[in-house]
Amino acid sequence: MTSVQGARARARIEVTAAIKDEARRQLAAEGAAKLSLRAVARELGMVSSALYRYFPSRDDLLTALIVDAYDSVGADAEAALAASRGADAPARWVAVCRAVRAWALAHPHEYALIYGSPVPGYSAPRDTVGPASRVGLAFITIAQDAHRRGSVALPPLADELRPEAARLADEFAPDLPPALVVALVAAWSQLFGMVSFEVFGQFNRMVENRDAFFTAAVRRLAHDTGLIVRPAP
Repeated sequence: MTSVQGARARARIEVTAAIKDEARRQLAAEGAAKLSLRAVARELGMVSSALYRYFPSRDDLLTALIVDAYDSVGADAEAALAASRGADAPARWVAVCRAVRAWALAHPHEYALIYGSPVPGYSAPRDTVGPASRVGLAFITIAQDAHRRGSVALPPLADELRPEAARLADEFAPDLPPALVVALVAAWSQLFGMVSFEVFGQFNRMVENRDAFFTAAVRRLAHDTGLIVRPAP
């Protein structure tokens, strides 16, 4: 790459970052449904036609913001997973849950973009699937490690749920028992329900010591999922 090409590439990266930053400011002020390429261009002192060379449509810009948000929370979850290596399964579960909550509280508007109400008229492309899976894969990794070490007490599985459990296991974690996969999906959804309650203000005037409440609740989720302290050798 020549120096001129390198300078152009750096300039494109900088302009792309500036567009995303302004779009995030608009998300915070107006919400995703009102995101406008023209408004972003105006705030950056660009003509709309110049911005379209970076993001051809509003949906392309939304997708970039969504991928960035999923990657950001996913990276924090993975960092917590790595830092907790060597701890027992419930402790690792709590560490990843705390990382997700901390990210959500620090980035409420980005959290709302990926876990809040769907944006009218927007359909997420497959580009978002991989980034969106990162948090879930962190929990699956904990379960896989625990299962290999004998640190799982399988939860009961209702007969009527067995076909769905087999399908979920087949699709997401073929090396895990279907009962464990069902419990993981349930716990994953309950985690984000609890985080959403806090981010969107549903705990106001109700839960005061939210750190202690959250930690106790996600420990219970770990127990209900079947994650236990590794038995002594």
